Amino acid sequence: MPSLKNIFLKGIIIYFSFISFIFAHELRPNIANLDITKNEKTTYAILNLKVNLEAIIAGIDPGHSNTKDSNQSEKYDEYRKLNPEKLLEKFYEKFDNFNNEIYLIKDLNKYFGTVEKITIPPIGDLEVIRDSIIEINFKNLQDEKYQIHWNKNFGSLILRVNSIDQGELHTEIIESNLSSTFNINKNQSSVFKTITDYVIIGFEHILPKGLDHILFVLALFLLSTKFKPLILQVTIFTIAHSITLILGVLGIVNISPSVVEPIIAISISYVAFENLFTNKINKARPFVIFIFGLLHGLGFAGVLAEIGVPEYLFLTSLISFNIGVELGQIAVILIAYLILALPFKKQNWYNKVITKTLSLIIAFIGLYWFIERIF
Repeated sequence: MPSLKNIFLKGIIIYFSFISFIFAHELRPNIANLDITKNEKTTYAILNLKVNLEAIIAGIDPGHSNTKDSNQSEKYDEYRKLNPEKLLEKFYEKFDNFNNEIYLIKDLNKYFGTVEKITIPPIGDLEVIRDSIIEINFKNLQDEKYQIHWNKNFGSLILRVNSIDQGELHTEIIESNLSSTFNINKNQSSVFKTITDYVIIGFEHILPKGLDHILFVLALFLLSTKFKPLILQVTIFTIAHSITLILGVLGIVNISPSVVEPIIAISISYVAFENLFTNKINKARPFVIFIFGLLHGLGFAGVLAEIGVPEYLFLTSLISFNIGVELGQIAVILIAYLILALPFKKQNWYNKVITKTLSLIIAFIGLYWFIERIF
């Protein structure tokens, strides 16, 4: 039977073999705000496009959940180290006419805008994605209904169409080259489409992109594969993060990510380390999970605030996002159950070989993240 020492050594080996994956940059959706303005003579629009410019220039395949999975990851890391001026040079070397990548369409007619400016932040923490803003100006819009063409090789795009006079008109996630048709004069957004979009965003924030949340839920699963105590833990976690998700998005509670993110990391480590010294849920664990759940909710709120929520469907979008998060957590548990518990839980070595080893690996990852996010 493997000793705790052997389990520890195995954990260290596996931990370092996965270290390059763990510190990858998550590929997030691009965000586009198309602001419509009218005056007595003309209608024009300004498109503010928030993108990971390094990933676009490097040609990172959006099918990957993070940059380290791509064959172009070294090139991406190289671009991350460039100052704004050098990165802009690389951008124009690859895209001599970026207008061909994103434009408006009416029937078969293309309406090209003009790139007014590209704002690239200075070099900062290389472990944090640098979001750049591309501003494109569309003049003399004569029609009411348009579609947006977008290069799907750049990844998914969250599109919002806003009117200066009428507020938000349209929201959708574009996964292909072409958006649905939207009206720049009135709101045509479908409630069902908004629900679907935000459920997908919430789910994808867990699977495949939310490695920290995956590890936390997995740590809860490892202590007990029995559904009753597992459901108790997940329910407590869900209630807690739902509270702070709502409060965070509403702006009632606002704590800096520099505080929230390290505590999320240490919560993962704490729960995983606890698994090494107990085989059952103690009385304090539900309270600990609730407190950590509150902090994870602030993390979710930060993501949703960055993506944005349509004002006219605020509550619907918020609930839909949360449902997506819960579905993602349930998926993590089901996958873990099918891969780990169902075939092996009756083996007398299950606790030492699977529960203890995986908990040790998760604990080390959480601890590293904590140190990394502090410094």
